[in-house]
Amino acid sequence: MGVSTILLVILVLMLVGAFPAWSHSRSWGYGPSGAIGVIALVLLILLLTGRV
Repeated sequence: MGVSTILLVILVLMLVGAFPAWSHSRSWGYGPSGAIGVIALVLLILLLTGRV
């Protein structure tokens, strides 16, 4: 497995964990979604520049 595959799997798991349908994450608000969005943006930039 490459590094990009591992990062993609981690990002998907974070998205599933932050989904507001789960009872434990219902009161978190937009914090986890914003953090995951920033991480996804950084990963996209790294993939486009060829560093990952």
